[in-house]
Parts: sequence; structure tokens; C-alpha cells
Amino acid sequence: MPPNRNRNFSGVSWQEFVLVGFQGGPETQALLFVVFLALYMVTVLGNLTMIVVITLDVHLHSPMYFFLKNLSFLDLCYSSVIAPKALTTFFSSKLITFAGCATQFFFFSLLVTTEGFLLAVMAYDRFMAICSPLRYPVTMRPSACTYLVLGTYCGGCLNSIVQTSFTFHLPFCSSHRIDHFFCDVPPLLRLACTDTALNELVMFGFCGLIIVGTTLVVLVSYGYITVTILRMRSTAGRQKVFSTCGSHMTAVSLFYGTVFVMYAQPGAVDSMEQGKVVSVFYTLVIPMLNPLIDSLRNKDVKEALRRLGQKHVAT
Repeated sequence: MPPNRNRNFSGVSWQEFVLVGFQGGPETQALLFVVFLALYMVTVLGNLTMIVVITLDVHLHSPMYFFLKNLSFLDLCYSSVIAPKALTTFFSSKLITFAGCATQFFFFSLLVTTEGFLLAVMAYDRFMAICSPLRYPVTMRPSACTYLVLGTYCGGCLNSIVQTSFTFHLPFCSSHRIDHFFCDVPPLLRLACTDTALNELVMFGFCGLIIVGTTLVVLVSYGYITVTILRMRSTAGRQKVFSTCGSHMTAVSLFYGTVFVMYAQPGAVDSMEQGKVVSVFYTLVIPMLNPLIDSLRNKDVKEALRRLGQKHVAT
């Protein structure tokens, strides 16, 4: 626990922080509340739909959709870690306890890091399916897929433990106001009354290593996939592969681009207003877009939705 955290500052105990959120009057806050609520509701509906469809339709019981279901689960969970508390800050209490702040950050960091690893695993899955189709059933057997997903959670948990430990052992004594709408490393470092160079190095180092490592897996996988596609004689075959991989590449580009802007470049800590906008994008917009991209661009998912709709009408 950080020293001096029980000190009282402007009537607020150091056992609590204040989430400043976004600037603006009541009308601005009301508009932001509606936007956040709409984004969150679409996120929940879209990701729950993907999970249910993939679970119920036997035609989607394959490694690719197993990973896609886990992606929807992660999107649903980490947006739920952020959105409900953010919604309460627009009209009611902006307070969050020290323990609540640490818990929110721990699970957010765990789930976001896990998603980064999972996107790399999904790229490897597409590489095996397209470039080594004969070995694919053995390499990506159900037990192997389960271990890969568990590995992504282990990697996410390791990063989350390190980031949370380094951040919440700092002495917070310059202010109790977190200039953000949730507990995150960059705004918390600004509250510390000690040198945070080591914490920034750990954040940039871990995030940079994870982003570079997983991005290399994605790039190498899709490099081989591109070569394989170019060698295909069938135009229909090429279109099918592009359709299958296109949604994943879109998700990868959106996710890694925003995370890199926020965590893997030194200027991130000094640009809180920009950071809030970027954070909205990867905490709410991307989890909302992923199921829409996967369903609208994926013929198998659209067929599964149609079959489930027909079953529902028939009953």
C-alpha cells in the first residue's frame, strides 16, 4: 500500500480517488452519458450474440470460431470493467476507493493484454489453416486451442501483476484527482510524489515488448498467408481467404494502433486529453466494432444467424 494514503485532502480520504472524467457542463455530461451508454449496450448485445451463435451452431465449432468466441468474451469483459463506473461519474459519485481503483486497473490490464496475445494466436491459427492445411487438424486440435487460450491469459495476468504492483506501491500525495474516466497508469503516475522514471520504463518496456512480439507473429503469419494466396489459381479461393482474414486484420489494426498510441510511446503520459479520447476508442468503440466486423464480413456467421433465426421462428 502506498504511504500517506490515509491523509485527507479537501475532505476526501486518501483511501479514495476522484475520477475527473471529461470536462463540460451538464448538457455535455448528459450527451457523453448517452454516447457511453449506447456504445456499451451495443457492445454487450453484439458480443453476447457472437458468443451464443458460436456456442449453439455446430457448424461454427472449429478453432477459428473458438478463438473468435474468446475474443468476444474478452471484449465484453473489459468494456464491462470500465463502462459501468464511467457512466456513474457523469451524474453521481466520481469517487472510487483505492482498492476499487487497483482492482479495476488489474482486470483491465489483464483482459486487454490477453486480447493482444489472443489476436496473435488467431493470426497463427489462420497461418496454419491456409499454409499447412494437412497439418492443421493435428496442430490446432481442441486441447491445443485450449492451452493456447490459457497461455494468453497467463501472459495477460503476468503483465497485469507487474503493472499493478509497480503503480499502486507509489506514494500518491500530490493530488487525489485522477484526470481520466477510469484508473489507468499514465494519469496515476502524475499523482505520485516520487520519481516515476522506473514505472514509465516498466510500462513502456512491457507494453512495447508485448506489442512488438505479438505484431511480429501477426506480420510473419500474414506474410506467409499472402504468399500462399498469390500462388492460388482459383479466384474464388483467393476471395474466400481474403474474406476470412480481412476481419481479423481489421481488428488487429484497430487494437494495436490505439494501444500503441496510448502505452508504447513516451508522449502518452503527457497528453491526458488525447489519452481520454484514445481510451474511449479501445475500451468501448473497438469492443463494439469487433462483433459487427466479424458478423458482417463473415459468411459463416451470417448463415449461422439465419439458421438460428429460422429455428426461433419455427418454435
